[in-house]
Amino acid sequence: MSIALVPLAVFAASQVGTPGPANMALLATGARFGFRAALPFVTGVALGKQLIIWPIGFGLMELAEAAPGVFAALKYISAAYIIWLAWKVANLRLGHEDAASTVPGFAAGLIVHPLNPKAWAMIVGSFTAFVGPDVPTLTATATVAVVLLACQLVMHPLWTLGGSAIARTVAGTRAEPYLMWTLAGLTVASVLFVLFGAKF
Repeated sequence: MSIALVPLAVFAASQVGTPGPANMALLATGARFGFRAALPFVTGVALGKQLIIWPIGFGLMELAEAAPGVFAALKYISAAYIIWLAWKVANLRLGHEDAASTVPGFAAGLIVHPLNPKAWAMIVGSFTAFVGPDVPTLTATATVAVVLLACQLVMHPLWTLGGSAIARTVAGTRAEPYLMWTLAGLTVASVLFVLFGAKF
């Protein structure tokens, strides 16, 4: 078995494109600060997944099997962090004023995926379901890295643009707090699904 490239690409697109902590963060950032101001954050989010892909590809999950308690703790700490971010989103109000002084930057984006349980589950699933044991480690890891990054470079800006468009529509209206609560709820739901429905 080699790499099932087309199924991997379909899986990656479906995972990267659907609601999750990272996409909710991108949506909220685009809504609050506008697309252009959010671009450094978007770039950081996209590249941050590489910080997980390469260690996993080169054997990090073998360490997880040897020390399962450490990774279980990491999973719950990460989930708690994402839920805290969701609480911040729930209380966020839209608008672009004072964006330059408060907009999250590249470094803030880099840590989103390493602290995102969905990202861990997605990457582990990419290796275990679509890469054969006969594939060299470097080839397998580079392929997963490129496929996921390509999907992110398409999907992440779209989520951010969506947030900017939503802000123009609902900012200052009665619908605004309900929208932010809904986004926060989707973020929490995605974390709980991964926490109790998947393993990394």
